[in-house]
Amino acid sequence: MGEDVRLRAVVALAQGMAAAHTPRECWRAAALGACQALDGTFAALSVWERDLGRLKVLVNAGQRAPGEEEFPDAEAYPVHQFSEITEFLHERWAGGGEPDAWVETADGGPVTPHGYSHQRVAALRRRGRGCCVVAPIVLHGRAWGELYVARPVGAPVFDRADADFATVLASVVAAGLAQTERLEEVRKLAFTDPLTGLANRRAVDTRLDEAVDRFLTDGSVVSLVVCDLNGLKDVNDTHGHAVGDRLLERFGSVLSCAGARLPGALAARLGGDEFCIVSVGPEADEVVAVADELCVRAGELEFGEGVACGVASTGDPIGPVRSARRLFRLADAAQYRAKAARSPKPVVAGRDGAVVRLADAPPTASRDRRRFRDAWPER
Repeated sequence: MGEDVRLRAVVALAQGMAAAHTPRECWRAAALGACQALDGTFAALSVWERDLGRLKVLVNAGQRAPGEEEFPDAEAYPVHQFSEITEFLHERWAGGGEPDAWVETADGGPVTPHGYSHQRVAALRRRGRGCCVVAPIVLHGRAWGELYVARPVGAPVFDRADADFATVLASVVAAGLAQTERLEEVRKLAFTDPLTGLANRRAVDTRLDEAVDRFLTDGSVVSLVVCDLNGLKDVNDTHGHAVGDRLLERFGSVLSCAGARLPGALAARLGGDEFCIVSVGPEADEVVAVADELCVRAGELEFGEGVACGVASTGDPIGPVRSARRLFRLADAAQYRAKAARSPKPVVAGRDGAVVRLADAPPTASRDRRRFRDAWPER
């Protein structure tokens, strides 16, 4: 392969990773780009999970063998079986050397000076591959994992030049992974409440718009639980804001546990003392049961006075729902009813006859402090 061809391959790999929107897309782009650059038929990207002592496969790309999943949940190997990533290569890096790639063949013959790995050779034979090149990935000055590219039996064996090129590709992959990490951190900050670790209003905005679109498309049940943490101001005034923050954090944990009972639900802090759960799929009765348990658990917290909780679900008779704004107004109205009545249980739109009317009625007086979410745009 000529220098120009390899340069174009490096550029294509970098561009593919830069265009990725999620970590999985980034991993796939890295593996496929390296596979194409090295004229391989299969590639994998693995990460060294130090706390678990294992190499975990993130992605298998190209021609997969039977049983190999593209994004495996449980494909991992004890790192002591591949000691080169933790011992020999680490010593080379510590001494200022480069983390050179090496080649293994199904017959165990030496191609590069790093030696013979019984586990890799056995894997090549088991999966019908003839050879592989393994390139360590170094991120932030530490061993991060490895890039693995293979060819089938009968194809030309990788040589020293291929191993050198794989080392270059691993450096490009490392740069792409670093960029993805930064973007993920920014994305996490943009959609996460910093105090509780829950999702924030922006995340709710996005999820609820998508959920209502899904409801309008296929009828999936969309439910919204809105909670107002009672007594937070008194806690702040009496015990200080640090205790108030601990109450918010503690309730955030309770909310997270409650949301976990609804598959795929999003637990969020909207701001101040307001929280919510967005659920897509579970029936309304399941959501109401979770909200009921949430009220019980909130009442058991050391500080505060429980929560006022309102529920609105497309699984109940609440009339047409064509926008996220409409579902929020109904949940807000239900929560307002719960707070006004000091209800220890959730108030549910469509099951409390006054909620739908309240959501549609204008304030009755200038001192009416209802805050139904007009900020959500109609769709």
